[in-house]
Amino acid sequence: MALVELGRYDRNLANILVARLESDGIPALAFDGGASIADGSWLLIPVRVMVDEDDLSAAQAIAGAA
Repeated sequence: MALVELGRYDRNLANILVARLESDGIPALAFDGGASIADGSWLLIPVRVMVDEDDLSAAQAIAGAA
């Protein structure tokens, strides 16, 4: 399994997108979700949504429709 970046989103949207992808059977992870949460800048740091490279096309279609 090789992970590739689907995109970078704000923390809330990234978690929603991960749930949406997983509901369609596409495993996904949100990276960097806890970055700088302690200093209050969590809204400024984008969260990377990662998927398997074999699922990238399907994930892009879902992300584009969202």
